[in-house]
Amino acid sequence: MHFLFYSKILPIFAFKILKMYQQYPSLLLENAVNELSRLPGIGKKSALRLALYLLRQDVADVARFTDTISAFRNEIKYCKCCFNISDRDLCSICAGDKRNRRIICVVETIRDVMAIENTGQFQGIYHVLGGVISPMDGVSPDDLNINELEKKVADGEADEIVFALSATLEGDTTNYFIFKKLSQFPVKITTISRGIAVGDELQYTDEITLGRSLLNRIPFEKTLK
Repeated sequence: MHFLFYSKILPIFAFKILKMYQQYPSLLLENAVNELSRLPGIGKKSALRLALYLLRQDVADVARFTDTISAFRNEIKYCKCCFNISDRDLCSICAGDKRNRRIICVVETIRDVMAIENTGQFQGIYHVLGGVISPMDGVSPDDLNINELEKKVADGEADEIVFALSATLEGDTTNYFIFKKLSQFPVKITTISRGIAVGDELQYTDEITLGRSLLNRIPFEKTLK
């Protein structure tokens, strides 16, 4: 009885094990698949499909693709004012002469800058923290661009600080930490209104809701009550 059971199960198990170790006809292909599969959301099957797609393209097209990615990684800059990505020392937003530089919107990531810009409702400048405080992930205040924001406020460069972090526990914790650091300075501190559902990340909020939240921002102190 046990022999018949194992004789049926073992071949299936062995087949699954073999599938885990995909055999490649080329070491170059295997290396390409391994590198592509390191991208977020890309498994080995998708990586293999992408690698074979690139193999079918003209050598010049693939060279242009790899040169573009290499140039992006090696030559991209971070704006010395707001920490947005840029081709120059100052990003196009901070360099714009129609921006109100006295209103600074504090965001978590570069994608949040892009999300807010798509609403067309904010005419100030930004300050990208580079993340949020998250002890579980090993992210402390010292890992973020918080001291640089405090220096801007201390130097009298801002009339209003707008918190536009994700409506999550980590986002709220970061808001409160920065609020306590800046409360010693004569600066208005507001936050976007909670048309954004609690637990949602800013980058996934639709443009109309995000735009209205920016326009209807409220004093941050009211969120503490």
